[in-house]
Amino acid sequence: MTAPRITVNGTEAPISPAAPHTTALDFLRERGLTGTKEGCAEGECGACAILVARPGTNEPTDWVAVNACLLPAAALDGQEVVTSEGLATAGASGTPGTLHPVQEEMAVRGGSQCGYCTPGFVCSMAAEYYRPDRCAHPDPAGGTDPEHGPNGFDLHALSGNLCRCTGYRPIRDAAFAVGAPADEDPLARRREQSPPVPVATEYVRGGSAFLRRNTLGETLRLLRERPDAVVVAGSTDWGVEVNIRARRADCVIAVDRLPELRELRVGSDSIEIGAALTLTEIERRLDGRVPLLAELFPQFASRLIRNGATLGGNLGTGSPIGDSPPVLLALEASVVLADADGERQVPLAEYFTGYRQSVRRPGELIRAVRVPLPLSPAVAFHKIAKRRFDDISSVAVAFALDVEDGIVRRARIGLGGVAATPIRALATEEALEGRPWTAETVEAAARVLRTEGTPMNDQRASAAYRSAMLGQSLVKLYAQTTEAVSS
Repeated sequence: MTAPRITVNGTEAPISPAAPHTTALDFLRERGLTGTKEGCAEGECGACAILVARPGTNEPTDWVAVNACLLPAAALDGQEVVTSEGLATAGASGTPGTLHPVQEEMAVRGGSQCGYCTPGFVCSMAAEYYRPDRCAHPDPAGGTDPEHGPNGFDLHALSGNLCRCTGYRPIRDAAFAVGAPADEDPLARRREQSPPVPVATEYVRGGSAFLRRNTLGETLRLLRERPDAVVVAGSTDWGVEVNIRARRADCVIAVDRLPELRELRVGSDSIEIGAALTLTEIERRLDGRVPLLAELFPQFASRLIRNGATLGGNLGTGSPIGDSPPVLLALEASVVLADADGERQVPLAEYFTGYRQSVRRPGELIRAVRVPLPLSPAVAFHKIAKRRFDDISSVAVAFALDVEDGIVRRARIGLGGVAATPIRALATEEALEGRPWTAETVEAAARVLRTEGTPMNDQRASAAYRSAMLGQSLVKLYAQTTEAVSS
């Protein structure tokens, strides 16, 4: 193994002497690239956004925006990074000191005042600027689509960036004004080449280690030797622990580049989703094939987080307020657990055993998530939170129903935020199945749903509010499905 290095704005830089827990943000700032800022240190403000070259969906390589405050610098070993300073050099002309087109639009349209958040906005905007399938997005109703520009710019790309002084209108105007990359744009041309090859990493310093192996088998053997190791993929959860709670690990094992964890297979009876695929990759590769997941993705944190977060990580933390478990419970998904001795499949409904606890044994990791086919046709994901996007849910409810000839033949309901673990609403499912899909049935089942779980009072919501929202979510689903049928 060679000494860990990162290509930053076209120049290789050794990671040493940084500690294994050093974030990419601190690594870059120590190299004088101070355009990358720290605002929140937990991936919510986007001031630290950078671009990373990753395997593409429609091109060999995509430029992906991620939060540098969450990623360990060692996780970028062998990869290519572009900061806001590098964007200026890599602008359409490639001439140093020339503003990149997104920087130019931000400047001329008044998208920056104090400027603290601007480099992060620019990097997120650049990732969308270079998205290969970006194209005109006309509103089918003939009006103005507030979330997509005439140039195809998806404002969700900026959902993880906060600005406290400029106001979002000029930033939106800048986003909607950018054109297509010029033919001579070096970052656009880079998309046509292969992405960086994953490299094995062994970075040990000061008694701590950051390790990455090339294959799943090697990783599982390493986990057997180091069952106390912290396993990370996008580091969107562990990065917060490092920054906010000052947690340190003697050993961190990265699984984000393992090819065995990055497959997506659609079979005749199931869809298997690799545990290390990012949510953005899953969303784009499935392209709406699983409607309930398609409803989840835009409500899961922000694009910056979804560019790093994985289903394996979301399930591995065991959080009772994770957004994906209710959806996967409603889909009757299973997790494929692997260790050095082999694999086993566990229904997700049997996976969680207590608060942030699961049946996963030491030395085991989640290899994949399996969703059985066929899918239920009536689905919905309702996330109750204080903000529309980029927020933690107070309550999350996922529905998957089969309604034939006006009768509920099958009902699966996943809940989050109302118990120590994500749960199935089994009593409500029983109250629905075999009964007519009518307002009377729904009202009776909603009363049952309000009693599911053991909701608590905290700063996000009261127990009474959570219970009320459970019942209301079923009433909302009925209204949505009735409206769809009548229209």
